[in-house]
Amino acid sequence: MKIYNYTDLSKLKIEELCSRQIEDDKLVEERVTDIISTVKKDGDQALFNFAKAFDKVDLEKLFLGTEELKAIASTIPTEAKKAIDTAYQNIKTFHQSQLKTEDKIETMPGVVCWRESRAIEKVGLYIPGGTAVLPSTFLMLATPAIIAGCKEIVVCSPPQSDGKTNCYLAYCAVLLGIEKIFLIGGAQAVAAMAFGTESVPRVYKIFGPGNRYVTTAKTMVQNKVAIDMPAGPSEVLVIADDTANPSFIAADLLAQAEHGTDSQAILVATSNQIIADTLKEIENQLTILPRKEIAAKAIANSYAVFAKNLDEAMQFSNEYAPEHLILATEHFQSLIPLIINAGSVFLGNFTPESVGDYASGTNHTLPTSGFAKAYSGVSTDAFLKKITFQHLSAEGLNNIGNTVEILAEAEGLHAHKNAVSIRLGFESGVGYPRSEDKKT
Repeated sequence: MKIYNYTDLSKLKIEELCSRQIEDDKLVEERVTDIISTVKKDGDQALFNFAKAFDKVDLEKLFLGTEELKAIASTIPTEAKKAIDTAYQNIKTFHQSQLKTEDKIETMPGVVCWRESRAIEKVGLYIPGGTAVLPSTFLMLATPAIIAGCKEIVVCSPPQSDGKTNCYLAYCAVLLGIEKIFLIGGAQAVAAMAFGTESVPRVYKIFGPGNRYVTTAKTMVQNKVAIDMPAGPSEVLVIADDTANPSFIAADLLAQAEHGTDSQAILVATSNQIIADTLKEIENQLTILPRKEIAAKAIANSYAVFAKNLDEAMQFSNEYAPEHLILATEHFQSLIPLIINAGSVFLGNFTPESVGDYASGTNHTLPTSGFAKAYSGVSTDAFLKKITFQHLSAEGLNNIGNTVEILAEAEGLHAHKNAVSIRLGFESGVGYPRSEDKKT
């Protein structure tokens, strides 16, 4: 893990450190382009072939139905069932609170405007299942989709070696009332949901995190289907001062590092001693992790930055725009107003990022790769469309009509002007000649 001094970093170097570019990005794009075109051309057969090539599974069919899911779900350990139930209730409570009815606004006498929400009818949820299977992601995506009222929810997740799914995902499906899980992973799952196949319905918006292939595929299909955000390899940035606990920091960094070798775990500290102690703790904690080889590679590609104060640390964080931001300091309250770019924030020394990943209630599907500068994490709103309405009385049209006529004429759009003028004339009793009157 390299160590940098913020004061010594040029603007160009900061941009380089905040970049998530990887050398073989173009190769990934080429492969994903081929996968998408193959799925478009060959449909279900392409999905069977990709399952055999990538997942090493000869699938008999592309999905598991309700009865199969119930059978698999029945094997879940009792403690895991209780944990999923608790997480689900917290996630449901938090996302249910996001449903809002907006007031009608009278912008001027007789002119009333408002917005109403409508659920996106068909949504696709991608549940990763490469080096780790994530029932938590199933909860994070399906719960707000159900709360929003989406009519059709298509769920895709890679098959296990036995051609099935695991008991955790199956239990989530049963708990949430999802009747089918498609056994499709990677870029091919994104392509199937975007374009549809004989078995997989085409959706209007795709949600879910994934590896670089999934993220690239989501980006490539945006001319056909909406996506939640570019959600690629996981990342965390920890801001720490002398009030932080190095063992806690190390645990948080490793929690992200174990997601994958391309994950990033960044430490920005106001103390060189904290940096040194954290690096020692990382070495100690790595030895007992089952996924230590993955975590070690991610840590080797990550770095630490020494900042002279918390304000400077926040400047770097806002430029990096982390998916997860941990404020490992007792002084976190004063830093909250300074946060401009972050996906989700964890405050203080007793708020590990893991609670957001699983059970606090907030959503863990968040923008990565600096996209927190422009995107929000998944919420109930992400599954809704906002439709605007307006209603004018005769008084309202009289009040606003001349304004519209002048603006329409200024833009040279005389039919626009006439749509107002014809009504104003009718209301004033002047009337307007009908087409049959003109002929006589």
